[in-house]
Amino acid sequence: MTSEITLFVNPTAGRGRGAHAAQPAASALRAAGFSVRTVLGENAGDALTRARAAVADGTGALIAVGGDGMAHLALQAVAGTRTPLGLVAVGTGNDLARALGLSIHDPAAAGRRIADALKGGELRDIDLGQVGDRWFGTVLASGFDSRVNDRGNRLRWPAGRFKYDLALIAELAAFKPFPYRIRFDDGEVQEIEATLVAVGNGSSYGGGMRICPGADLTDGLFDITVVGDCSRATLLRVFPRVYRGTHVDHPKVTVHRAAKVEIGAVGITGYADGEPLGPLPLTARCVPGAVRVAGL
Repeated sequence: MTSEITLFVNPTAGRGRGAHAAQPAASALRAAGFSVRTVLGENAGDALTRARAAVADGTGALIAVGGDGMAHLALQAVAGTRTPLGLVAVGTGNDLARALGLSIHDPAAAGRRIADALKGGELRDIDLGQVGDRWFGTVLASGFDSRVNDRGNRLRWPAGRFKYDLALIAELAAFKPFPYRIRFDDGEVQEIEATLVAVGNGSSYGGGMRICPGADLTDGLFDITVVGDCSRATLLRVFPRVYRGTHVDHPKVTVHRAAKVEIGAVGITGYADGEPLGPLPLTARCVPGAVRVAGL
């Protein structure tokens, strides 16, 4: 493996933590003997083009510095290649790093751990979800949770996570279950009323909300959590339990395991790793061993 590796940086992650994190991470990697080049980009599209060019040129690893959005962007560059991915998690959610048991908000420690893994060949292949030509590492969300995302993204005020709290309140006021069409693998199409359908390659989204608590990144299958046609009052009682993963014990919640899932519902946007994929219907496939990860 070449000693030149690429640091893929989101300077705005975690309200500026991305920019501050790049230096100690790079210092740790250089101290271990690696030559480090940095990719920023003028915007997400430009940054991805540069990251893909680095992978095509044979970089020894692509190290994403930021949160789940940056990890998601990095996956688009390395998925399906043998170029290792490293994560220096300094964003707001960091759900992929959590699922992998990586250091969070400690860029120097993350850099040292990645360096040790690269030098020692301690790399691990994990599964990814794929929708069309897009890859995701954690959860594909659809339904009530994605409607909250839609509304939050439209709000210009307040800033940060507070706007999603406001969006949650607004969506609760207008809450009603949605008619879905779902098919697991090559089974029969099911028509159901559901509050949300979450397709988990990883277990959590939203900064530790364990919506698919049994998801395993290496089993070749999704865990799909379906929250049924519950009332607003039931949703308010059940949803807080998602942080412990105990919501799956509620009778209105079912969990399915499949390598492929087709989900359709009118007026619902799918989000994967917190990033919009587009309107349903969508088909997601679990691709075993799609990316190699360093630092585990």
